[in-house]
Amino acid sequence: MEYNVHTLPNGIRLLHVPSASTISHACIIINTGSRDEPEGKAGLAHFIEHLIFKRTEKRSTNQILNRLESVGADLNAYTTKEYTCVHASFLNPYLDRTLDLFNDIIFHSTFPEEEMDKEKSVILDEIASYLDQPEEAINDDFEDMLFAGNALGNNILGTTESVRHFTRKDVIDFRRANYRTNEIVVAVLGNYSLNGFFKKGSKYFADVEENAPSLHRTRPAVLNPTNTTIYKPIMQSHCILGKQTYSTYDEQKAGLMLLNNYFGGNGMSSVLNLQIREKYGIAYTIESNFSPLSDSGIFSVYFGTDKEKHTRALSLIFKEMKRLVDNPLNQLQLQKAKNKFIGQIALSEENRIGLIISMAKSLIDHNKIDSLEQVFEKINKVTTKEIAEIADEVLNPEELNVFTFSPILE
Repeated sequence: MEYNVHTLPNGIRLLHVPSASTISHACIIINTGSRDEPEGKAGLAHFIEHLIFKRTEKRSTNQILNRLESVGADLNAYTTKEYTCVHASFLNPYLDRTLDLFNDIIFHSTFPEEEMDKEKSVILDEIASYLDQPEEAINDDFEDMLFAGNALGNNILGTTESVRHFTRKDVIDFRRANYRTNEIVVAVLGNYSLNGFFKKGSKYFADVEENAPSLHRTRPAVLNPTNTTIYKPIMQSHCILGKQTYSTYDEQKAGLMLLNNYFGGNGMSSVLNLQIREKYGIAYTIESNFSPLSDSGIFSVYFGTDKEKHTRALSLIFKEMKRLVDNPLNQLQLQKAKNKFIGQIALSEENRIGLIISMAKSLIDHNKIDSLEQVFEKINKVTTKEIAEIADEVLNPEELNVFTFSPILE
């Protein structure tokens, strides 16, 4: 897909992606997330993402929330371990309104104490809600165990204790240290001329004060695998097994993405779904995931099942892993896996807001954006030998952490 990039003197990059649609999609991505929080301040990045909608130097909370919604637009935000993102979808005439709001909430929020107190209560409710959903909570606890001793293990929402003790100084210090202008991308996919968008982008972001402290992140140590069970008042057994794997810069990333999709990724035809759910009817939800990070990655398998079926489910998963290691994909199987994965990627481009966010992240991570053809080329270059080596390294049961939420014994 065609795109153009312009870097402002303060380091902020403007990403322009043309589209003939009457609907535009925009985002502002900041290369900071929960892994950048100081010790004892888990949840601070997410807390700030909430607070930026509460008051700015020129707008009240209601004015912020109505600025785009009053013209039928959609505005939202999220925080991950490494990113903070604000995004919007809107009719083409409202680009100025969107960029102005992005600038206002990111760079001119005032973080009043009374709003902080209210938002702490909202986030504490959000944490409680997640704790009531074991299929969500187990992911956070698993990553806390996997990255023990590193900020990557921080729960993105934080803890009840950390959230209660956030101060306005914590918020201001974190924003100053981590909202680096050279690590910010403002991206728009819409029916605008290149010069027209760059002029508008410059209008709203060129005057932002340059802020470019060094980015310091500690690579997580790889710990010995553990098998942990936590008993909870729940009805089902929930389990995650996995390990640290390849980063977003690793040459084997494409191979593991392909293997993961074949083994337990999207669709009903994955190995895990066919063998565990369809053949034996053991688990309603079973899937594998691969999440590359800037200096590490996570490969995991999740399933939920009745307590009495837990051991068998785990045994069957290990059996399928061993099958892939002992009997690597042949050329025909690999080509089928590639065709499926390539088709899914192509279809995902129909999600236009997801597409522009993905492109902005790629610009931050790699300072370039691969075309679909280049992405497909990387996938098609993966060989049976590479897949076999990756399977041997990643799917060894003896090297996997196993983390379980189990119903309390009666």
